[in-house]
Amino acid sequence: MFLRVAAYAVIIDDGQVLLPHWSATGRSGWTLPGGGIDPGEHPEDAAVREVREETGYDVELHGLLGVDSHVVERQDLIGFEDDPDAEPLHGIRVVYRARVVGGSLTVEQDGSTDDVAWHPLDAVAHLPRVDLVDIGLGWAGAL
Repeated sequence: MFLRVAAYAVIIDDGQVLLPHWSATGRSGWTLPGGGIDPGEHPEDAAVREVREETGYDVELHGLLGVDSHVVERQDLIGFEDDPDAEPLHGIRVVYRARVVGGSLTVEQDGSTDDVAWHPLDAVAHLPRVDLVDIGLGWAGAL
């Protein structure tokens, strides 16, 4: 089993949540800003870096919301569905509360996301999204 540890942020301002649009071959959806932690990198630093890369914003973290664990079976791994040697993925997702302190809204170039936008909290239920959005918003008390 392959282990991937990642850090994310829930950013809510004036009744809206900041979500990048995750794009992958055959699948896409709105997600929390964040991503993989580099070797030796602190999860807090990874969350701040990933938010900057995916949204253009500088953020300040305001506490740990929770840690999620999930397993993605080989046949559900994007890009590896037909690879008999692919291992299941065990994802550990560290989620922080954050607020914008600088920067400007910018779509990531050549990354895993192809858009970023502020969405009214009451519209999130109607968006195509990954499960982490609901998990993070639930921990933040915003659902």
